[in-house]
Amino acid sequence: MQTLVIGVDVGGTTIAAGAVTATGEVILEQRVATRDRGPGKVIETIEALIDAVRREAARLGQAIAAIGVGVPGPVDTRAGRIGEHVPHVPELAGRSLAAELSARFALPAFVDNDVNALALGEWMYGAGRGARSLVVLAPGTGFGAGIVLDGRLVRGAAGFGGELGHTPVKFDGPPCWCGSRGCLAIYASGRGIAEAARARVAGRPEAPLLAAAGGDPLAITAPLVFRAAAAGDAVASSVVDEACRALGAMLGTVVNGLNPEVVVITGGVAASLQPLEARILKAAGEHAFDRALALTRIMIVPGDKRTSMRGAAALALYETRQSPREGRP
Repeated sequence: MQTLVIGVDVGGTTIAAGAVTATGEVILEQRVATRDRGPGKVIETIEALIDAVRREAARLGQAIAAIGVGVPGPVDTRAGRIGEHVPHVPELAGRSLAAELSARFALPAFVDNDVNALALGEWMYGAGRGARSLVVLAPGTGFGAGIVLDGRLVRGAAGFGGELGHTPVKFDGPPCWCGSRGCLAIYASGRGIAEAARARVAGRPEAPLLAAAGGDPLAITAPLVFRAAAAGDAVASSVVDEACRALGAMLGTVVNGLNPEVVVITGGVAASLQPLEARILKAAGEHAFDRALALTRIMIVPGDKRTSMRGAAALALYETRQSPREGRP
């Protein structure tokens, strides 16, 4: 019998839970709509999903050792509380979810930002395995990031460490949803790319990009923008060019400021960025020290829910391996 960890990825539309081995293999998984049990019932949905995976594991004769959960927002792990800004799943704001799950299932439970968990998964099992330092940049609907330095996850004093998506790449850029200006997320997240394209076709009913969206600006999505750019659409190309340059600027900041061994670009937008890797690295070369950039392994790795579940499980394993003397980073 092997001992498993349950990894839970909480998203705005889907919650996925999987039983994960110590080597990072997801052997069981279940997924449900985030509001499967109705508005305001996200905690109940998470608990039911964990219960279902645990029962299935028990039928296979497998024991569960711990629970890890990644949520789309900042988490103060020292206080044991999710932050107040969780726009995709506002029901989680301010909740002591780890303590609630630990009490409910009589197991150690750990909760952190979903991209922090993803970074641990890539570091322990994925593209950064064997490295001492790694940065994950995760453009999806928003733009998350996670940092592992010298084998320790960087969380910061109140759980905001690694929020690179909300650092500016253009100090006089447009307002960001976070209240700042010119953030990386405005230029390189799925939402930011779609909104930039919509703004540029506003009042231009003849724009090919708008026609490709059936005349409905709200039907312009990031994947459509990338496809249109590849086909030569000028508006889409300008938006994609900005995304590549913004990512290059952030890579320069990461390489010069942290000098990690590995940078992984993943998340929902990563598949669209893969064909543009050379452009992104060229843009990074305009900002990073040549030698530092040359020694950094930079990979674009499209992610999925299984990767996220593995990351949440890695969070639980990482926490249980921290000795009391070290404390939690």
